[in-house]
Amino acid sequence: MTQRFRKLAPEEMTDAQRAVYEAIAGGPRGGVRGPFNALLRSPELADRAQKLGEHMRFHSSLAPRLNELAILITARYWSAQYEWYAHQKAGAKAGLKTGLMDELAQGKRPAGMDADEAAVYEFCTELHEKKAVSDAAFTAALARFGERGVVDLLGVSGYYTLVSMVLNVDRAPLPDGVPPPLPALKR
Repeated sequence: MTQRFRKLAPEEMTDAQRAVYEAIAGGPRGGVRGPFNALLRSPELADRAQKLGEHMRFHSSLAPRLNELAILITARYWSAQYEWYAHQKAGAKAGLKTGLMDELAQGKRPAGMDADEAAVYEFCTELHEKKAVSDAAFTAALARFGERGVVDLLGVSGYYTLVSMVLNVDRAPLPDGVPPPLPALKR
């Protein structure tokens, strides 16, 4: 499938687009990838989204491993191939076990999760699938991560839902030669 939003070159951007592009490129992401080519069509939205994303990815109260797990749960829920591709590497670097990520990619509840991972999994999975969170999942997340952690789980899930939707609508391509990492799931 062809990407829907052609890549914008900096010289063809408006001043507002260029300012956001430079802010993203000069920040902790180190480049403009993923949803941002499409989002630059609305520079104000792109700027607000990139600031929220920077906070959720790099300044969450959750441990990086758990934050990446929440991102991967969101990517799996949306079958966001590019998002999974990008964050599977980040998850491994943050300490997520390959087997856990493989089972999650297959749409399975990963075996052998520790208590923190299980709390993130239950909270985020219920949030995506049921559009709400049970008292049990809320209480478990609250006990492990506190109120800020629960709100950060909501924030990371919401932000990466936006990212996944943008990537899927744009048909963001994987790098050349990289096969889709997520199998289709029956829903």
